[in-house]
Amino acid sequence: MRNLFLFTVFCTSFMVSKAQNDLDVLLSAGVEDAQRFANDYLAPGTNGLMHSMNANWFNSAKVKPLGGFEISLVANATLIGDEDKMFSMNTADYNNIQFVSGPGTQNVATVLGENDPSIFVEVEYDDPIFGSQTAQIELPQGIGEDSYNLIPSAALQGAVGLGSGIEVKARYLPKIDTDEVTFNMYGAALQLEFTEWLPADKIWPVALSGLVAYNHIDGSYDLTESSGIEGENQRLENSTNTWLFQLAVSTKLPIFNLYGGLGYIKGKSESDLLGDYRVTDGVLTSETITDPFSVSSDVSAVRGTVGFKLKLGFFRLNGEYHISEFDAFSVGVNFGFR
Repeated sequence: MRNLFLFTVFCTSFMVSKAQNDLDVLLSAGVEDAQRFANDYLAPGTNGLMHSMNANWFNSAKVKPLGGFEISLVANATLIGDEDKMFSMNTADYNNIQFVSGPGTQNVATVLGENDPSIFVEVEYDDPIFGSQTAQIELPQGIGEDSYNLIPSAALQGAVGLGSGIEVKARYLPKIDTDEVTFNMYGAALQLEFTEWLPADKIWPVALSGLVAYNHIDGSYDLTESSGIEGENQRLENSTNTWLFQLAVSTKLPIFNLYGGLGYIKGKSESDLLGDYRVTDGVLTSETITDPFSVSSDVSAVRGTVGFKLKLGFFRLNGEYHISEFDAFSVGVNFGFR
């Protein structure tokens, strides 16, 4: 799960994956340029994660009766398309960065992609003694082939029926707290079955319901040991919040059922590079940059869902597929009563 967190904030942490000199030059070129690049670089990864973390909130439109419950382990994954692995970088939008070779607009790797061959840029920065200086640096690679073209997420989930067509749900990922990484995820949902409120609901061949769900991720990654830049309290913090609004329909058979629906996802992910960073030029000059920048990305998308659920006594198994800006699939292993 540490790898999952590092993945979601990989864009900004590219700054600690490069050599000391590259980092110094990048920050000296201007926080605005670094922030612009980081925002475009990260957005496909965080947006894909927001789609992934909203899968498998329901496996039936039929809510549980009063006292009925279900405990689930859900595993989700968003599919990465080729269009998510690259973004168009136009150096005319930057103040102090130019490509070493080729046109001023080129496709470069996002956090999900890979530059093959490597792409180099020339960065211009001001030295208080020697004046305008330039240096070449390699643009950061993404996770490339290591991603298996998937963005994963997982959670433990519980659901309980309150009667009168009402069901509440909660999902949680146990907190991870190590010397370098702190990570936490939780969410809650409310599902209302409309057919439960209609006359002669027992004879309806399908169930219809609506669901509203909220998800939250927060995490912090301590950069002190890995940044290679002198400073204090260096860290990367991420906060991601999403809402899901879903209409669902399903069959009401004893063992095997099909379900589906139409939903709308809205969310925002924010990553902050925090702390003090002393950018140096040799041994003569230095500058302290405090809390260099923040980057964010938003999703606002309609999605369609199709799935199945197999019920064998207390044991249930479900699988589903979502069609949206980022297609996703999910499987759930469920244990329940009623």
